[in-house]
Amino acid sequence: MNKAFRKIHLWLSVPVGLIITIICLTGAALVFERDITESLAPHLYKVPYTQGDTILPPSQIAARIRSQVPDSLRLLSLQLPGEKGAACMARFEGKGKRSLSVNPYTGEINGWTKPIPFFQTMRKLHRWLMDAPAYKGAKSAGKTIVGITTLLMVVILVSGVVIWVPRTRKALRSRLTISCRKGWRRFWYDSHVSLGIYATLFLLVMALTGLTWSFSWYRTAAYGLFGISTSHTPPPARHSGENEKKKEQPRFTYKAWDNVVAELRTHYPTYKSILLTRENAQIYLSGNGPDYDIATFDKQTGAVEEITLYSDLPKSKKMKSWFYAFHTGSWGGTTTQILYFLSALIGAILPISGYYLWLRKKRPSVRKR
Repeated sequence: MNKAFRKIHLWLSVPVGLIITIICLTGAALVFERDITESLAPHLYKVPYTQGDTILPPSQIAARIRSQVPDSLRLLSLQLPGEKGAACMARFEGKGKRSLSVNPYTGEINGWTKPIPFFQTMRKLHRWLMDAPAYKGAKSAGKTIVGITTLLMVVILVSGVVIWVPRTRKALRSRLTISCRKGWRRFWYDSHVSLGIYATLFLLVMALTGLTWSFSWYRTAAYGLFGISTSHTPPPARHSGENEKKKEQPRFTYKAWDNVVAELRTHYPTYKSILLTRENAQIYLSGNGPDYDIATFDKQTGAVEEITLYSDLPKSKKMKSWFYAFHTGSWGGTTTQILYFLSALIGAILPISGYYLWLRKKRPSVRKR
């Protein structure tokens, strides 16, 4: 049985090892993307703050933004910080994920956030091997190769654990340590075996969650394990009376945001940020996880109509964000991000050390270093 798993481990690793290295190495590079991006442009994320400064009402921030940007830009949302000295982020229609940084105490514009080309390249390599799909949800050769490689990586990791299981306590101790005094071959063997077992759990979590973006059938199955259906049911047909009622609804005014924020601050003395949109307000209580409460409000008066706690949201609303959090390591803050970073680096090294050991075994006549 062990011999069969060794063959599976080897002959699946040989053809896809380099691709696994690319996927893991680029994944490691992306773990701290947000932190690095913010550190390279601190003026976009931090603003001067003195004791006693208060954040302007959202309607005033919106008015000052509109006085400084072209009329063609339509403001969609404001993200008000809960931390002192943090910038406010505004998003506009047609600008994608780019945000406008604004000083929430003065309404002064700091500039547009910009993606760093290095991380854009890393993401394209990580997800599609530079062969991006034509549109969201479409297939591409690169996306398919990454998906198949990740599936094989799961089998490789599981077979590696089966091979690793020691039969004696002495063997267990040997397989959990790395020897640096018995030559290069022993060093690479110990690194492959020991580091691999330390990183396996994290690598499996990354692979199993990442597959939800590669294959629709896998996503359907994964969501189904939690009792969630991914099929979209068409909305019920509207009657003419309902359409008339919809037309009669009051138009949104930015002034409504002022009352929303004032009321939410009585419910939430502390928060990470409040994202204000035309439809609702999302209250983020921490920066680590994807959890946030949702408040709906009257579009004209801003009176809060209902607050839905994150714990009360349906699973379908939570699942994608949790898959993302467990794939990237953001769910536990800096600690889990460091563990994910190290595990991804180990994942990138494992195929290299495996190739070295395989080639040395095939060429025993090569002089040992």
